[in-house]
Amino acid sequence: MDKVARRQIALWLLTCSAMVFAILVVGGVTRLTHSGLSIVEWQPIIGVVPPLDQAEWDATFDKYKKTPEYLKVNHQMSLDEFKGIFFWEYWHRVLGRLIGVVFLLPFLYFWVRRKIDRPLLPQLLGIFVLGGMQGAMGWYMVKSGLVDDPRVSHYRLTAHLSLAFLIFMAMFWLALGLLAERARPSTDAALKRLQRIGFWLVILVAYMVVSGGFVAGIRAGKAYNSFPLMNGHILPPESFVIDPWYLNFFNNMALVQFDHRLGAWLLAILLPWFWWKIRAAAVSPTARLAARWVVVALYAQIVLGISTLLLAVPVGLGAAHQGGAMIVLGLLLWLNHELRVARVAGLAT
Repeated sequence: MDKVARRQIALWLLTCSAMVFAILVVGGVTRLTHSGLSIVEWQPIIGVVPPLDQAEWDATFDKYKKTPEYLKVNHQMSLDEFKGIFFWEYWHRVLGRLIGVVFLLPFLYFWVRRKIDRPLLPQLLGIFVLGGMQGAMGWYMVKSGLVDDPRVSHYRLTAHLSLAFLIFMAMFWLALGLLAERARPSTDAALKRLQRIGFWLVILVAYMVVSGGFVAGIRAGKAYNSFPLMNGHILPPESFVIDPWYLNFFNNMALVQFDHRLGAWLLAILLPWFWWKIRAAAVSPTARLAARWVVVALYAQIVLGISTLLLAVPVGLGAAHQGGAMIVLGLLLWLNHELRVARVAGLAT
C-alpha cells in the first residue's frame, strides 16, 4: 500500500473514531436525561425522519404513553417535555446511522479502487460487523426497558457501552498503524517489558470501562456520594448482602461502586509509575510525550469522576466523565503504539 493510500485510510478511520467519541458523549447525555426510552420503535431507514406535524407528534407521544416509563414515572409529562427527551435519543440514533454511512461509503471507494491491502480488508470488515452488532445491541438494550421495569438492563447497557469502546479501539489502533508502521517484536528486554506493561494498562482501562457501565446501569453513582471513604467506610458493610455472593459484583451498588473506585486508585498509582519508567528508558521523544499526556488525562478524569460523584451525577459532568474515559484510552493506545514503531531509538528491530 502506498503512503498516500495509507494516509487517506488512516484519516478516514480517525474521522470515524472522532464520531464514535461524539456518539459516546451524546449517549451519556441521553442516558442521564432519561431520554433513551422515548422512541419505542427501531426503524433503521425511515426512523431518520422525526415527526413533522402535530398529528405525527401526537401519534409518537401516544406510543410513548404505553411504556412503563410513562405509566410509572412520567405520567404527568406534557408533549413539549416529551419532545425534549425525544430529540436526545433521536440525535443519538441519527449519529449512529451517520457513522455507518461515513464508514461504509469510503470503505467501498477504497475497496473498488484497490487501495486496501489484503491483510487490512478482514480487519475493516470486522469493524463493520461490530458496528452492525452495536446498532442491534442498542435496540436490544432499549427493548429491555419497554416491558415491565422502566429501566434498561444494566447488562445490556454495559455491553452497548463496551462495544462502542471496542469499535473505537479497533479503528484508532488501525489508523495509528497506518500513519506510522509498527515494527516487528523487539528483541530488547527493557522495551518488551514496557510494551507488556502498556498492554496490561490498556486491559485495566478497558476493565474500568466495563465497571463504569455497571455503575451507570444500576445508578450506583447516586449512592455513597462522599470521598475518599464510602459513607465513612472503605468497603461498606452491605457490599455482600446479595445471594449468591458473585451477583454483588454486578447488582450491588456498594460493591459495584467500590470496584470502580479500586480500579481508579490502581490507575492513579500505576500510570504515573509507568510514565516514570518511560522517562528513564531509551524510547522516542514522541513516546515520552504520549506518556505525559496519558497521566494528565488520567488525573483530569479522576477529578471529573470525584466531582461527578460528590454532586450526585449532574448531566454535564457525567457525560464528560464518560467521554474522558475514551480520551484516556485513546492516549494510552497512542503510547502503546509509539512503543512499537520503528523510530524507537533503534530498539525495535
